[in-house]
Amino acid sequence: MSEKQKKPQKLKARLPRGFVDRDAADIRAVNEMTAKIREVYEHYGFDPVETPLFEYTDALGKFLPDSDRPNEGVFSLQDDDDQWMSLRYDLTAPLARHVAENFNEIQLPYRTYRAGYVFRNEKPGPGRFRQFMQFDADTVGAAGVQADAEMCMMMSDTMEALGIARGDYVIRVNNRKVLDGVLEAIGLGGDDKAGARLTVLRAIDKLDKFGPEGVRLLLGAGRKDESGDFTKGAGLDAGQIEKVLFFVGIKDYAESAADLARLVEGTTKGAEGVDELNQIGHLVTSAGYGPDRIKIDPSVVRGLEYYTGPVFEAELQFAVTNEKGEKVVFGSVGGGGRYDGLVSRFMGQPVPATGFSIGVSRLMTALKNLGKLGQEEVVAPVLVTVMDGDIESMGRYQRFTQELRAAGIRAEMYQGNWKKFGNQLKYADRRGAPIAIIQGGDERAEGLVQIKDLIEGKRLSGEIEDNIAWREARVAQVSVPEADLVAKVREILDAQAEDRARQG
Repeated sequence: MSEKQKKPQKLKARLPRGFVDRDAADIRAVNEMTAKIREVYEHYGFDPVETPLFEYTDALGKFLPDSDRPNEGVFSLQDDDDQWMSLRYDLTAPLARHVAENFNEIQLPYRTYRAGYVFRNEKPGPGRFRQFMQFDADTVGAAGVQADAEMCMMMSDTMEALGIARGDYVIRVNNRKVLDGVLEAIGLGGDDKAGARLTVLRAIDKLDKFGPEGVRLLLGAGRKDESGDFTKGAGLDAGQIEKVLFFVGIKDYAESAADLARLVEGTTKGAEGVDELNQIGHLVTSAGYGPDRIKIDPSVVRGLEYYTGPVFEAELQFAVTNEKGEKVVFGSVGGGGRYDGLVSRFMGQPVPATGFSIGVSRLMTALKNLGKLGQEEVVAPVLVTVMDGDIESMGRYQRFTQELRAAGIRAEMYQGNWKKFGNQLKYADRRGAPIAIIQGGDERAEGLVQIKDLIEGKRLSGEIEDNIAWREARVAQVSVPEADLVAKVREILDAQAEDRARQG
């Protein structure tokens, strides 16, 4: 007797942590937003480029050299030739590889943009995903700060093209060299102080979260949080701390420029940084971009470990309600800066570069809060129903569907079990179809089609109580010759659109 076969275990459908499925509304919102961003970038003379999702891990610069598997921050796998490959962590490192590999073919300055998904092998949490989209623009091969100033102006134009009003955003600009000068001026210059400088950078990065007093503790002995956990500080003395806090506390650059210049006096990098900030300020002002749009702000510390010169951040300044019901300023939706060392890693020669990256998902959330996205009307398809399943009838239904599509009308022919007509109308209702096309044997013999206005029909069924009102209402179902199908459908769709417009 054969052993009874075990029933195969049903596979459990589950989404990996840190990843999300996207529905039609989100996809359309992203497409609408990225189209507007792309239009601005194109007007500035930038061209698209695309790099693959995978790069060799060492090209990304995100790996553990003393580990068997280089998975710090990246998702990695080993190729059949024992080479480690990783999903891209951002869009900038792949661009640097692309430029270096094609250096003799591309035209410098190389002005390009690209949108795509990036992947972070990090612990997911609320609002933190392992896969998300970025939209970058970069100029490679331009050493002057005019390229950085142009990035700032392009980001300002992008915010306004997306419907974000002046006063609701600002592009904030700082310079890594200025902070390097400040650190050198307080005795943290030189390779042997690299660790201390990094601790100071991380402390400054907490300014928005902990405020000046919290940063003061992190710059000094350390800070204990509400839970009692202690974070060791940078160990600076009181004089050093005051100079760092003065630098990041500058709110009006014009008023503080002279004091800042004195602070970095005697440091080559610091003086260069102050001069570059002044140049950027002059360039953007000359082009009509005042401090209400682009602002020199030494408190910008985003990514200072990564950048070599000017850094900039697009910040939204309107308040939104968070998950706790609190009103908070929305904050950063993108940032960038000059990264002259990244392409040079591959080249053995200096290759200047500057760029900007927009966080697409975060910006989309902001635009939804402003009511600037997802407002475009998407009408569900007209449904061509199926009354008879013979090949001749099916051919006619398909012809009706294609005629509607050819006229630019969304349409679909019912593909389910056609024998239960009631199910077809239920499907149309769930789908939100505005119109149903019906042709049975009698109509086909006369060359007619029934056109059912499903929107008006639904309204009439709920509002009309007597025959007089019915006669005065717009007819919910009409019979027309096959040749008039497209014109009548168009007429009904236009009437529905007018009704929606009147209702606001």
